[in-house]
Amino acid sequence: MKNLDLAISLVVDKSPAEVYAAVNNVRGWWGSDPKAATDHVGNEWAFRYKDMHYSKQRTSELIPNKKVVWDVLDANLSFAEKKEEWKGTQMVFDISPKGKKTEVKFTHKGLAPSCECFEACTSGWDYYINTSLKSLIETGKGKTNPEW
Repeated sequence: MKNLDLAISLVVDKSPAEVYAAVNNVRGWWGSDPKAATDHVGNEWAFRYKDMHYSKQRTSELIPNKKVVWDVLDANLSFAEKKEEWKGTQMVFDISPKGKKTEVKFTHKGLAPSCECFEACTSGWDYYINTSLKSLIETGKGKTNPEW
C-alpha cells in the first residue's frame, strides 16, 4: 500500500551535521518563536502564523545528524472546518548522505490527501522546506513567514 502522508525531499550541498543544526533552528526557517529550545527531547513549543495557524509540538526524537521528530500535541487551523486536523500527527526529518551532498526527507505523518487542509498544507510545507529551510541551510538565513 502506498504511503499517503505528505512527503517532501530536498538535497543540499552541505554536511548532515549542518542540515541537522538547521532543522533544529526552527526560528530560522519556520519562523516560530518557541518558548523552549526545540533541540531537546521532551521540550514543547508552539508555532503561530497570524490568526491562520497555531500548533503545539513536542520534540520526541533526536538522532544527531540523522533524524528529528516532532509530535503535534494541539492545533488550530482557522482556515479549516476541522481546526484540530494536525493534532496527533507527527513531523519527521530523515537526514542522510547522498554522495557528497545531504538529503532531507520530510514527512508529515497523518497529514494525508483525505485531510481537509492537505492542499493548503502541502503548499505551505513546500515553501518552508524547499525555500526557507533550504535557504537557511545554504546561506544561513531562512525566508520565514511569507505573505500568502
